Amino acid sequence: MPVANKLAHGIDEVDIIICGGGLAGCVVAGRLAAADPQLSILVIEGGANNADNPLTRTPALFPANLVPNSRTALWYKSERSDALAGRECPILTGGVLGGGSSINVMLYSRAHKGDFDDWDVPGWRMDDMIPYMRKTETYHGPGKMDTHGSSGPLHIRPGPVWCKRSGEDILSAVQDVGFSVVNDLQDPTTGDLGFAPSLTTIGADQLRLDAATTYLHSLLRDGKHLNLHVLCESKVSRILFDDSKRAVGVEYTPNPDFQIASTATARPRMTVKARKMVALSCGALGSPLVLERSGIGSEKVLAEANVPVVAAVPGVGSNYQDHNLVTWSYKTHLKPEETLDGLLSQRMSAEEAGKVGLLAWSATDIHAKIRPTEAEVDMLGPKFRSAWEKDFCAKPWKPSVLIATANAFPGDPSLVPAGQYFSMTAYTAYPQARGSIHITGPDWEDAPKFRTGFLENDVDVKHLVWAYKKCREIMRRTTMYRGELAQVHPKFPTGSKAALIETDEPLTSQGNVTDLTYSAEDDQAIEQDLRERVGTTWHSMGTCRMGPQDEGGVVDERLNVYGVRGLKVIDLSIPPRNVGANTQMTAYALAEKGADILLHELGLVQTEV
Repeated sequence: MPVANKLAHGIDEVDIIICGGGLAGCVVAGRLAAADPQLSILVIEGGANNADNPLTRTPALFPANLVPNSRTALWYKSERSDALAGRECPILTGGVLGGGSSINVMLYSRAHKGDFDDWDVPGWRMDDMIPYMRKTETYHGPGKMDTHGSSGPLHIRPGPVWCKRSGEDILSAVQDVGFSVVNDLQDPTTGDLGFAPSLTTIGADQLRLDAATTYLHSLLRDGKHLNLHVLCESKVSRILFDDSKRAVGVEYTPNPDFQIASTATARPRMTVKARKMVALSCGALGSPLVLERSGIGSEKVLAEANVPVVAAVPGVGSNYQDHNLVTWSYKTHLKPEETLDGLLSQRMSAEEAGKVGLLAWSATDIHAKIRPTEAEVDMLGPKFRSAWEKDFCAKPWKPSVLIATANAFPGDPSLVPAGQYFSMTAYTAYPQARGSIHITGPDWEDAPKFRTGFLENDVDVKHLVWAYKKCREIMRRTTMYRGELAQVHPKFPTGSKAALIETDEPLTSQGNVTDLTYSAEDDQAIEQDLRERVGTTWHSMGTCRMGPQDEGGVVDERLNVYGVRGLKVIDLSIPPRNVGANTQMTAYALAEKGADILLHELGLVQTEV
């Protein structure tokens, strides 16, 4: 069946309902439908169909999906926090079919063996997960093929555009600062840390490959999967249960963001039944809210929201995690065709950008996983050293900071002078602080109570202070460097030896570049800048974690929600701990395993991968 955006073709009962058409929901639906075309499946997605949308298919246009008025993103507003200089911190997730995979930067980044082993969940260690990591991909990059896939739907390759001048400049400079250049940064079995050219999820046609495109759309169009239904522009309100606490359906309503203005306030609650199973895939911010509105969660939270208790599962909505991100931009002598600044500021039209090949470029050419030396750990203070000994010292494979570059200024171009910029984005790999998200009322229209936890732990701040200094030293050793873009750097005190500069020539042309020295006041300026500007990496996770219920778990290792039957959670809300990588590929792997669990339980496969 085609994708619909109204009532589900008169359908009132199916075998499987998948709540959420994001990355995980698309993978699960696609694998189930491919295994048994007779199985009736309904995916309910709050956003619009992503097919043929140039904003989601064209790599260079991805920033247009991340602005506040975007129709492809879903925003959650957090509480104000003293740790964020009194700011609210808006967090967005994918709000379109395909979820985050339809609007992200398309960076291929994988978790390490130790990340899965540290989850300490039976069936979810690295030996269990490698087959699913390989199953999702067809790999066209460097490294050993025994850790990469060769027949999956998602093609992984170097981007069709790579700026040779800036890319080689950075890779040379990082070695001058003491970091390695790695052949295969995404091999989960090695402990290699350093910098490498980025790989991306892009097709041979130079268009984005997302979960809906690679797992769903071909099935929806082939005329052989008439029992696969996708209902977009509809929001799931809650899961329905029978008297035995078995999930038997869902309640949903048209998303008013896509309705005619005069009718948007009239939102009927409709229901559809599930004969076999309900799978919840609304993401780390959406899934816990659906559970709580359905009566599953902390008894205190449910009572305050006036929701009857179906199952007391106190861990729902807790353990919120993200990678805390800050971007620093630099002035360069790069040419207009070597950054996306002209396109993003509309100084260059899309037609002009297409003629020079820029539309197929996400501008993220370099990716890195790094950590401080033991000497640098000592310089970061005794509290940092104590945390390091506990979490990092015995695990040399574990990065403390992830880096992605961008040949552009990634913010509002109207706020900076016209120019060609290069940006270094750093994000903490394993923040210690945790947040939470909970409902405040029984309806999805009731704004949730959301606390990010960002920078509430001083150790998390120290990781980013160290990262700022390292990124700056790397840039100072490049030939493209022409100084810092002051608007997105710390405000150092007058007379600081670390003061921002402008230069007409690279520092490397003036002799050896020596490291800047930072005073205690300089470090305070860096910390203040972090608190004023740190934000999301769009890597929300952990709010319905796997694990024992008495330890805060929400689902077991088979993804069953505690206290009820016939309901699973399959998305990035289930990892109990973070991963030292961008989370897209982890989401694909866990969705593949979740689909396999369902197929096994439905009797469609005899053994799991």
